[in-house]
Amino acid sequence: QLQLVESGGGLVQPGGSLRLSCAASGFTLRYYGIGWFRQAPGKEREGVSCISSSGGSTNYADSVKGRFTISRDNAKNTVYLQMNSLKPEDTAIYYCAAHNILEYCSGSWAEYDYWGQGTQVTVSS
Repeated sequence: QLQLVESGGGLVQPGGSLRLSCAASGFTLRYYGIGWFRQAPGKEREGVSCISSSGGSTNYADSVKGRFTISRDNAKNTVYLQMNSLKPEDTAIYYCAAHNILEYCSGSWAEYDYWGQGTQVTVSS
């Protein structure tokens, strides 16, 4: 059974950091591009970042550029999202997703085949 599991969310003060992890089971992550998405209450789901299967291509939403870094460790079958300088507007449920197009970084949620259950990130003082 193909499964993605996010972890690392929590409550953090503005300016703080969190590292989210997306661990895959039931399939080899190195053949999949990974995206991070988020959805805040009352808002549409938005793309945060993506990374291609080899890690050679990454992309970020303008709202997180310079603060978030996506990376992957294919040996551990895990993708990470390092989030620094967090702001209250980063508060959302964060989801990771996988698609099986090699060497392709997609910001469109419709192109992803597998989704995790999400992890809550709350930025508040």
